[in-house]
Amino acid sequence: MQKNAILLQDLSLEQLQQLIGTSVKAGIQEFQNELQTKDKSEELLSRDETCKFLKIDSSTLWAWTNNGKVKAYGIGARRYYKRSELMDCLTLLKK
Repeated sequence: MQKNAILLQDLSLEQLQQLIGTSVKAGIQEFQNELQTKDKSEELLSRDETCKFLKIDSSTLWAWTNNGKVKAYGIGARRYYKRSELMDCLTLLKK
């Protein structure tokens, strides 16, 4: 088994700071790329996931779908809802 190790005794303070900075930048870049990939994809939610997301009962979701308040996509008897479209359906309440 091979172990990756860094010997710190031979590194100057500047070299250590550069090593840490490079590692942190790489980690942040990887995280940003992951977030961008998730944003671009249209996440589909099942009926149960949609009800949990909106904190509603399945009968409410059924009524909203039939009234056209939310759009449903289906394959066979299965129904799916796009998370982005659910967020767009939310309206600002006036106070």
